Amino acid sequence: MSRKTIYFQHSFLFFAFLLVLLFAVAALIFVGAIGIAFEDVGFTPVIILLILVGTLIGSFINIPLLKLRATIPVIRDEYVSWFGMTYRIPHVEYGEAITVVAVNVGGALIPTAVSIYLLSKSAPSTIILSFIGVLAVALVTHAVARPVKGVGIATPAFIPPIAAAVAALVLSPAQPRTIAYVAGVLGTLLGADLLNLRKIPKLGAPVASIGGAGTFDGVFLSGIIAVLLAGL
Repeated sequence: MSRKTIYFQHSFLFFAFLLVLLFAVAALIFVGAIGIAFEDVGFTPVIILLILVGTLIGSFINIPLLKLRATIPVIRDEYVSWFGMTYRIPHVEYGEAITVVAVNVGGALIPTAVSIYLLSKSAPSTIILSFIGVLAVALVTHAVARPVKGVGIATPAFIPPIAAAVAALVLSPAQPRTIAYVAGVLGTLLGADLLNLRKIPKLGAPVASIGGAGTFDGVFLSGIIAVLLAGL
C-alpha cells in the first residue's frame, strides 16, 4: 500500500452525516444557551423567539446615519524611462476618503431596546448599578479595541462579556443578570464603536456599521455570554 493512501473505514456520506450532525448539535446548544440567558432575565419563550428572529433578520439591515470625510495618503507609482531602462518612482498623493457610518438593527438597535426594556422593569438601584457596569465595560472594551485598516474596529470576543459578568457580580452578587446583560451590550457598543468614531475615517473602510459584522454580532453575544457567566 502506498504511503500516500488514506484508508477510511466508513464512507464519505457517513462523514458528511457526522459533520451535519455536529453543526446541528452546535446550533442547538447555541440557541439553547441564548434561550437560557433570556429566560434568566425574565423573557418568555415567545419573546425569546421574536428577539432571535429579529436579530437574525436585522443583522442584514444597516441604517445610514452620517458620512465622515478624511484626507488620507495614497501611494501611486510613476514610471520613467531613461536610456532604455524603466524606473518605478512611488510618490504620495492625498485624497479624500468617505466612510458611511450606519447602525445595525440586529447588532445594535435590538440589543439596546432589550436593555432599555430590562432597565424599565428594574428598581432604581439596579439602574444605577447597571450604568456603573456599562462604564466599567466601556473602559475595558475601549482599552482592548484596535482599529483595523479597511475593516473597522476589532475587539477580542470574550473580553467584554467577561468584564460585564465580573462587574455584575461585584456590583450585585444577588441579582447580577440584568446588570450583566445591560453592561455587556451597552458597554461594548460604547467602548468599541462610539468611542472610536473619530478613528473610523482614517481606516479607509467604505462603511462602518455600529453593532454590525455578523448575524449574531459581538455586541449581541456580549450580553448573552455575560448573563450565562453571571448565572454560573
